[in-house]
Amino acid sequence: MASDGPQSASDPAVGYRPSPDEEFMSSRQLSYFRRKLLAWKDDLIRESGNTLEALKAEPLREPDLTDRASSETDWGIELRTRDRQRKLISKIDSALRRIEAGEYGWCEVSGEPISLARLDARPIATMTTDAQERHERAEKVSRDE
Repeated sequence: MASDGPQSASDPAVGYRPSPDEEFMSSRQLSYFRRKLLAWKDDLIRESGNTLEALKAEPLREPDLTDRASSETDWGIELRTRDRQRKLISKIDSALRRIEAGEYGWCEVSGEPISLARLDARPIATMTTDAQERHERAEKVSRDE
């Protein structure tokens, strides 16, 4: 995942990690997660722009059919990756809206706090680990039926 972006030594967030000893979703924690989400989104947008530029600069013109097929496969994978990133950007935007609404960090199913470790690893999480596991088991059961 992307870093939290450039920070100067005078920035009070340098080296900061949310701690369970603090008030849950304090303004400092919310600021930390907002910066983390925005930096991640910026990285994804930059990568998408690089892909677009490469597509414009390197059209598929290989005369050999095998080379062309290989290039098309590579670009297909790249474009699927970008589509997944587009969906991820939508989830990041949703997390940013939850921060603004005061709902960030709370499980959408149980209403319990989502662990700071989980949010640090996956800042777009909307459920506690237990709720996520129950959700995935229920999805698997419905797919198997």
